[in-house]
Amino acid sequence: MSEYTVIVKQAGSCWIGWVEEVPGVNCQEATREELVDTLRVTLAEALELNRADARSAADDDFEEIRIAV
Repeated sequence: MSEYTVIVKQAGSCWIGWVEEVPGVNCQEATREELVDTLRVTLAEALELNRADARSAADDDFEEIRIAV
């Protein structure tokens, strides 16, 4: 399981948040807890879409290598 950093803040009557490491993953919810859950789901969906796009772009003949940063 990987860890990501989220930035959250209350904005009026709602909470907004962003995943630092993945551009475009941001959400808004009524409570902090709902926001964190929604960010988790949205991040998982974004990562899966990115994986599918990368594999599609590589066609059938590709090698998968894991790297750590």
